[in-house]
Amino acid sequence: MQVAVVGAGVIGLSTALCITETCPSCSVTVLSDQFSPNTTSDVAAGMLIPHIYPGSFNSGQHCPWHLMHPPKEELPFWSDIVLGFRPMSEAELQKFPQHRFGQAFTTLKCDCPPYLLWLEKRLKATGTQMYTRKVADLWELHREYDIVVNCTGMGAHQLVGDKQLFPVRGQVLKVHAPWVTQFIRDGDGLTYIYPGIHRVTLGGTREKGNWSLSPDAGTTRDIFDRCCSLEPSLQGAQDIEVKVGLRPSRQSVRVQREVLSQGGLKLPVVHNYGHGAGGFSVHRGTAKEAAVLVEECISALQASSSRAKL
Repeated sequence: MQVAVVGAGVIGLSTALCITETCPSCSVTVLSDQFSPNTTSDVAAGMLIPHIYPGSFNSGQHCPWHLMHPPKEELPFWSDIVLGFRPMSEAELQKFPQHRFGQAFTTLKCDCPPYLLWLEKRLKATGTQMYTRKVADLWELHREYDIVVNCTGMGAHQLVGDKQLFPVRGQVLKVHAPWVTQFIRDGDGLTYIYPGIHRVTLGGTREKGNWSLSPDAGTTRDIFDRCCSLEPSLQGAQDIEVKVGLRPSRQSVRVQREVLSQGGLKLPVVHNYGHGAGGFSVHRGTAKEAAVLVEECISALQASSSRAKL
């Protein structure tokens, strides 16, 4: 079976890898007009923060601070998912005089660009082919592939006409500040400081419906000022890069089978997109789900072929 995965962000690459693991007899090809370092996933902070919806470059983030003005809830739903969850002590809160309450816990952070390269390396080791190609219509692949997997993120808005999909624009700064080793996140999630292996990510914005990929100078200043108010030592940060990405958002992640048909011909399609801000948190789980759906497509094609021979 020839399987094409369209999209080479963290969703596309991890889905392709899961397909090679679940369906080892398949020949898998990844098609995308953009590969790392030019994907939306390269911009993401890569923090494991639990979201509500249906060996690696992960590094532990120890004793971080999640700050709140008034305490909204003593125990968030994810308190038993992260490690070492506890209220911040009075001594810790003295560092943040504008806040009255906070939470400390340990979670994971993925350094996204090297993780994507690692996924590519894993895929190449399985014999997976990767080609730079702009796919304008999934149906154009029906002569070359038996099954197509759609992991195009925001591209699905035009590619499959999904009007439930909308962008949530995020602008962040990537800075050199190696002395920052603990993450700090304001309660609304808009202001955050996420240290990685080589760079610290400062954020951010959450602009629903904004399609612009151009950095905004005023937003850059605002992000930097907000983060410096939480961690004044960031005034000494160097090598500031501004990055913009569009989070592919919809009411629920779309992990679904579909059969396209035209002129009596059929093309099985598996969709896996619409993860919003939670792509890195849930990518492996939805990749496994999508791989199971590919397996179901294979079974259906084989059953159809057997009936045709009778």
